[in-house]
Amino acid sequence: MESNVLKPGEGRAVWAAGDRYTIKTSSQASGGAFAVMEALVPPQSGPPPHRHSREDEAFYVLDGELEFHVDGRRIVAGTGAWITLAKGSLHHFKNIGQSPALLLILVVPGGLDAFFVEVGREGNPLSPDTAVTVEPRDIEKMVAIAPKYGIEIVLPQSK
Repeated sequence: MESNVLKPGEGRAVWAAGDRYTIKTSSQASGGAFAVMEALVPPQSGPPPHRHSREDEAFYVLDGELEFHVDGRRIVAGTGAWITLAKGSLHHFKNIGQSPALLLILVVPGGLDAFFVEVGREGNPLSPDTAVTVEPRDIEKMVAIAPKYGIEIVLPQSK
């Protein structure tokens, strides 16, 4: 593993599913052991329901209030909350506050960061005001690429 120091606002940032993910430690930098990302989640935003077959995931809420759904359970998590999810759990979250929420995400082993880089659009890590609108093509791209990373995205059934 290589040593690294990032100053506030540094790291590769991409927008995916309406949220900005800034990679703080890539899986490549950790030798595949883990990845750490900072997520900026605009109000009413969050990823679609999904499950990971390869990694466990943990979230630390740095600021804001989010609603997590994990295997049918609803959890409201505010600033300072720590949520640990086992691989295989069906989950998603949504910012239920009025301002952007900020999360620190740990994935073990690493690899999820490469998914975000592949499906996301480059973003400015310093500006939360440049949110990217989610378009149908963005979701289609996520769904198509997800299996390569052992991710299953569970979209609502259209009627």
